[in-house]
Amino acid sequence: MRVEQEIDKIKEDALKELSSANTMDGLQAVRMKYLGKKGDLTRVLRGMGSLSPEERPRLGQLANEVRLLLEDELDRRLAELGRQEQLRQLAGEALDVTLPGRPVQRGHRHPLSTVLREIERIFTGMGFEVVQGPEVEWDYYNFEALNIPKGHPARDMQDSFYITREMLLRTHTSPMQVRTMEQAVPRLPVRVIVPGKVYRRDDDATHSPMFHQVEGLLVDSRCTMGDLKGVLLAFARQMFGPDREIRLRPSFFPFTEPSAEVDVSCLNCGGEGCRVCSGTGWLEILGSGMVHPRVLANVGYDPETAVGFAFGMGVERVAMLKYGINDLRLFFDNDVRFLHQF
Repeated sequence: MRVEQEIDKIKEDALKELSSANTMDGLQAVRMKYLGKKGDLTRVLRGMGSLSPEERPRLGQLANEVRLLLEDELDRRLAELGRQEQLRQLAGEALDVTLPGRPVQRGHRHPLSTVLREIERIFTGMGFEVVQGPEVEWDYYNFEALNIPKGHPARDMQDSFYITREMLLRTHTSPMQVRTMEQAVPRLPVRVIVPGKVYRRDDDATHSPMFHQVEGLLVDSRCTMGDLKGVLLAFARQMFGPDREIRLRPSFFPFTEPSAEVDVSCLNCGGEGCRVCSGTGWLEILGSGMVHPRVLANVGYDPETAVGFAFGMGVERVAMLKYGINDLRLFFDNDVRFLHQF
């Protein structure tokens, strides 16, 4: 009976103190006194183990009922004091109901999302299908199947973040060339673009450890560099304007042969030569080439009967050219002053 009386007294005293407390701090003090880790009711609950097995269930239930009652009363008093404080604040302010409301700012797409959707729209309009691939990739798909064996110097340009010796964060979206053709063999044609995030150990005004790429692949029984140039010219004119021209410069990529860098006529001077294009009249936008016969053979296609082209572009690079941005890191700083311009 002594424990039961103690519980009843705690209940009576706590309710009396809760009703008389007139501040938030006062209510919190009552809570700590009775319900805190070292509170009176908490002490009683922890001492239940010393009671007899016959008394323990009844008194334990009684103590829990008191605890719930005090918690409910505490919540009610907190809400009541909150409303009182709100009314006091309103009474002390001149409220002009004729003032217009504060507009809620509407969000909009990030410039990279806008450019990525535009790229997808252009290529799907030319018959390409959009596919996705894993960002955590096997070394085989990221390098070896693309004609970049272990020890190949081309790997130095794509230093990445390895998870295990054979697994890494993909350095480009090109692995989906292999994965797509594996699934399609022996179907022709194959026409896909692969947008997605890629990762490399770069970080400066024109590079980021994480950035976005769009890979393009077309494989058919008949395909030439002329087809590649026609597709990329159509893309450049839809993305940058109808007056744009492109040029292909010889280059090297292990998974294409022949390979070419693709430039677009300067958006600032129209090809006349200016500071933006370093006086050349051209701006580099992407890399491309004819799919290497070894890549075709690695996935089961016969290089004698199947031929294709591939290209890859950085979404940030396209957005920087389109909007005249000179620092790639602005895309990831999340500065609303920058984002509101788009």
